[in-house]
Amino acid sequence: MTTPQPDLEKLAAARLAADERRITGARRRDVVTLGRAWADFWRHPSPPMITAFLVGSVVARVLVGGGSWWELLVPAALVALFPLIERVIHVALLHGRPRQLGPVRIDPLLAREHRAHHADPRDVPLVFIPWRTLLWLLPAYVAVALLTVPSLPAALTLLVSIYGLKLGYEWTHYLVHSDYRPRSRSFRAVWRNHRLHHYKNEHYWFTVTSAGTADRLLGTYPTPAQVPTSPTVRRLHDLDAG
Repeated sequence: MTTPQPDLEKLAAARLAADERRITGARRRDVVTLGRAWADFWRHPSPPMITAFLVGSVVARVLVGGGSWWELLVPAALVALFPLIERVIHVALLHGRPRQLGPVRIDPLLAREHRAHHADPRDVPLVFIPWRTLLWLLPAYVAVALLTVPSLPAALTLLVSIYGLKLGYEWTHYLVHSDYRPRSRSFRAVWRNHRLHHYKNEHYWFTVTSAGTADRLLGTYPTPAQVPTSPTVRRLHDLDAG
């Protein structure tokens, strides 16, 4: 068992606080426990909505029974691909520019909310997937899974995996933006990368739930000191300028 070293822990905490001040230019409003963060998490619409579909999928999968061993590849593949999927959605959809198609302006709610999220990363409700989007997105997953997967057990396994990952994404994203102080080395890396995306340069560090996995692969994981601070990091596409 490792012997507690209060002096080292105090030094690590001081360095962590200094790192956040350097990245965000501000002190935390408060330091909360993981339990308090978890309780606050459930006060927002997104987590209960996703959990309802997750529980429903788990119950349905248990009741249907059967299945094949290859179904285990479904969650394994999704977990492996999730950093890349997450990054593609972040770049193509959330950071997508508004488009004009004749008289119609194409500017999805997710993109508009994400611009607001960049404008004020401390506004906690903006951290979550908009509930109005979830009203159609969560049932859409059911329809797509049932229409594209060859067996009902496999389709339900896919749905359990999707809803589980989505809930994990919401929790991680919320925790990064909350006043919880990161303790583990892995979460500290996730926290640091996402803070750099919001306060340093919006063109890099797109992954949220992993420590830059897909960013390293696709060349958006630079050394922070070599990247200039973006003047539009709080105004995506400079839409609010002038």
